[in-house]
Amino acid sequence: MYLIKTPLLLKKLYPGLIWNFDRDRRRIYLSFDDGPIPIVTPFVLKTLKRYNAKATFFCIGDNVQKHPKLFEQVKAAGHAIGNHTFNHLRGWSTDTQTYTENFKKCDELLHSPLFRPPHGRIKREQIKALRAAADNDLKIVMWDVLSGDFDIGLKPEQCLKNVLSATENGSVVVFHDSLKAFPRLEYVLPRALEYWNKMGYEFVRMEDGRSKMEDGL
Repeated sequence: MYLIKTPLLLKKLYPGLIWNFDRDRRRIYLSFDDGPIPIVTPFVLKTLKRYNAKATFFCIGDNVQKHPKLFEQVKAAGHAIGNHTFNHLRGWSTDTQTYTENFKKCDELLHSPLFRPPHGRIKREQIKALRAAADNDLKIVMWDVLSGDFDIGLKPEQCLKNVLSATENGSVVVFHDSLKAFPRLEYVLPRALEYWNKMGYEFVRMEDGRSKMEDGL
């Protein structure tokens, strides 16, 4: 069970995390979790380039280590990079020390100020531990639109409908550059970008946006 649109109550329970950016600007913050991997990540890069779109890739350290050339291609294309742990650990079922060490192992490869917890699952004590362990002003980024592209039971057409109906100014939208998500991502991403482009949206890296948290709201 998952929600396409993150409820306001959840955002209020974790106000120190970034859920969306400034609603006053016609911008969308695309993000891709779990890569980089062959076939899928190159497809994403090619599709983004077609629409002059920038995005943020939350990478798994193990995949970066396995596919360093793909990782360099993501960076060379001007996209932002975020930490997604080295082994895609689920925070709620992992002790804080193990979780922090896995984060640090990934950070040795990425050196990024951005982090997204796999599955969106993280304990408050883990949030505190990661910020203490980071050698930068770590920003933990969640989302307010979850595409559901990972759901093998979701038809591509419904996935597209969900994304388009939930996205608004400042939305952080989650896709996955993974083989599991590819049947839906391949259908949804170009169609969503085409629609948003016609609606006048700009596609921006998270490093170039301002969150409500940063604005002190």
